[in-house]
Amino acid sequence: MVNIEDTASRQDLLNRLKRAEGQLRGIQRMIEEGQACLDVASQMAAVRKALDSAYVRMTVCYMQQELTSQLGQSSPQLSQLAPMLEDVQTLLGKVR
Repeated sequence: MVNIEDTASRQDLLNRLKRAEGQLRGIQRMIEEGQACLDVASQMAAVRKALDSAYVRMTVCYMQQELTSQLGQSSPQLSQLAPMLEDVQTLLGKVR
């Protein structure tokens, strides 16, 4: 089992999930208040996108941790891979 070791990455993911949680509460409130279905659907789409974004970030974080573990913290290859991992995150964020 792999945990998110980097404190900043862990906090980033938690913040993303808390934001999505707030959006979900807002959707529940909208439904309780009888808001229009199209407005509710729009907010649901926003929550899905937020969760997808958190998932992608977690995946890239995992990749960074595994590469660091395999190559070593001070490996020159690791610094060369950083731009590629950013591109991977961007590309995965566009999938859907």
